[in-house]
Amino acid sequence: MNDNKTIIITGARQTGKTTLLKDLFGNNANSLWLNADQPDVQAIFENANSDVFKDYFGENKLIIIDEAQRIKNVGLKLKIIADELPEYKLIVTGSSSFELANEINEPLTGRKWEYSLFPLSFEELLQENGLLAEKRLLHRRLIYGSYPEVVTNSGKEKEILKQITDSYLFKDILMWQYIKKSEKLIKLLQALALQVGNEVSYHGLGQLVGLDNLTVEKYIQLLEKVFVIFRLKSLYRNGRKELKLARKIYFYDNGVRNALIASFQPLELRQDLGALWENYLMSERIKCLHYNKIWANNYFWRTHDQQEIDYVEEIDGLFHAYEFKWNPKAKVKFSKSFTSNYQHTTHVINKDNYYNFIRYKNS
Repeated sequence: MNDNKTIIITGARQTGKTTLLKDLFGNNANSLWLNADQPDVQAIFENANSDVFKDYFGENKLIIIDEAQRIKNVGLKLKIIADELPEYKLIVTGSSSFELANEINEPLTGRKWEYSLFPLSFEELLQENGLLAEKRLLHRRLIYGSYPEVVTNSGKEKEILKQITDSYLFKDILMWQYIKKSEKLIKLLQALALQVGNEVSYHGLGQLVGLDNLTVEKYIQLLEKVFVIFRLKSLYRNGRKELKLARKIYFYDNGVRNALIASFQPLELRQDLGALWENYLMSERIKCLHYNKIWANNYFWRTHDQQEIDYVEEIDGLFHAYEFKWNPKAKVKFSKSFTSNYQHTTHVINKDNYYNFIRYKNS
């Protein structure tokens, strides 16, 4: 807050970006809040120059622009403010990275701090509830996820998740001009939800939902940019048998994944416990790395003869291999093809020790 750089906060809708800023700055008498979902706010930025901005901003020194991706050419507009009106501090939020990625990065190079806000992390819930309570609530996290409104409204999880997936999650994508087949997008998401933890093929997905390979890839890229899913690529360094261009796809939130396929059965009745467990651990690990500024390359490892490792992290040249097993008694043997070719450590993550993997103190 003490420099003249723009602060950019991105994250899916309903993760709490506005709530966070109101908690921090809601009582700031010298702040101006602009919600870019509103047409009259968008109009301010249509053909504005520094004089127009100054007229609107007035004596307010803190300018908060919510849902900034709705402003056309937002990167150039923010650059004008940052360059010509340094007396104003800008905080910008976006529920997609469409324009925040494509138009802010270049105009605001060296002029911004960027952060992402995810659904509530294990670390945040741990601080609120304590470890014993969170371990008891693990089954709920696997089924309903960790969106703030879901966590704070016990008994209403299904209704809230339905509203999130129906009304908010895809709002930015479906407004985009070349997304004309919303039913295909939903089918694609459902197909991805059913393949969590498995290697996915754009061709195979396209055949399932009736889209060509390029359209599937484009839709997946857009779903990443609105923070619904993320991709994990395969590690390919040392062996001819290693898969080179494979990828797995995970959801940032288990509750969203389950809502898309309308599956909220308790764990003891589910056939997809392994997929739920892997998705939960992967999404929580991504949050942990991001929030604690741990720079790592993320992979899975698999060979053509079906040897595999669920997750591999490369940090400073050392590879950390992880296998995810729900049952603490499950036997795991790491492939010699991997251990002989990579400088490594190996770890098995199960329901008895998982919290050490997704909290900062043991990262």
